[in-house]
Amino acid sequence: MAPAERRLRAFRLGLSAETAAAWLLRLTGWRIVARRVSEGVGEVDIVATRGRTLAFVEVKARADFAAAAEAVSPRQQARIRRAAEAFLARRPAYAGYVVTFDVVLVAKGRLPRRLPNAFGF
Repeated sequence: MAPAERRLRAFRLGLSAETAAAWLLRLTGWRIVARRVSEGVGEVDIVATRGRTLAFVEVKARADFAAAAEAVSPRQQARIRRAAEAFLARRPAYAGYVVTFDVVLVAKGRLPRRLPNAFGF
């Protein structure tokens, strides 16, 4: 398979996984504020609220949940934190919210699994 075809396949898998994660969040009472947020210093797949909690959600799709969980590297966590800081700096309305960093794992043939508070600020 050509590199361009691999990238396109990975992009489509990512979009599909993010859509599944967004539905999981909606069905469990979360409101999606934004998807695919790029703040220049980092990016976040999904930003959602429930009550006074603001969740920055990373979505990982792999063959199984263990592989997906391992894919959230410390470097990616730092990128998500930077994006969250920039997002909050530009949106003072969320200043009083409790912030969490969640991960949604997506594996083929399984329902998505949310890991709340997967890593800290």
